[in-house]
Amino acid sequence: MKPIRLSGHAKEQLFYRGASEEEVIEAIRTSPWQKTELGRLECRKEFVFEKEWNKRYYKIKQVRPIFVEEENEIVVVTVYTYFY
Repeated sequence: MKPIRLSGHAKEQLFYRGASEEEVIEAIRTSPWQKTELGRLECRKEFVFEKEWNKRYYKIKQVRPIFVEEENEIVVVTVYTYFY
C-alpha cells in the first residue's frame, strides 16, 4: 500500500480533535473508503476510548480522515473525530 502523509493542517487538527497519527493511518489501512466532495475520499473507524475528553466521559471515539489518493502516496487533508 502507498505511504500515508498528513498535511500540515491535518497534523495540527490531530491535537484539537483528539486523534493520533497512528489512529488515522489505521483507519485508512483497515476501513472501507467512500467518495466525498471535491474528489476526496473518507473512511471511518471506531476505537475503544473509555476516557474523558473535554471533561466528559466517552466509551467510543470515531476517527474520520479526509484524504486524496495520489499516484505515489495518500495525503490526509483533515481529520474529524466523534466521541460517544
